[in-house]
Amino acid sequence: MATTHHNISGELTQELLAVGSGVKVTSISLVNIHASTTCTVDFYIEKKLTGKFYLLKAVSLPVGTTLMLDAGDIRFNNSASGFGLFIKLTKGASETPTVDVVIS
Repeated sequence: MATTHHNISGELTQELLAVGSGVKVTSISLVNIHASTTCTVDFYIEKKLTGKFYLLKAVSLPVGTTLMLDAGDIRFNNSASGFGLFIKLTKGASETPTVDVVIS
């Protein structure tokens, strides 16, 4: 199984896995790095014209904290008619949030 790494920086929403890439997700880890304050994370799957399903919504991620979702918590397959995987970061103070994301 392939592992995907992302380094997300800034107050933004970003697609992590596109619809149709055929990735079966069994675990996800998020780590707040390069920040001195807590950032807020929304993590969701979305299907066009169907809507969003939040895996995490407005979760505070303190500096240096690792948040893991494993196979017992999540099963996700973004086949051709499936969902895309997205993350939204919101800064906790004046500093730009930076989160490392590992998907396997």
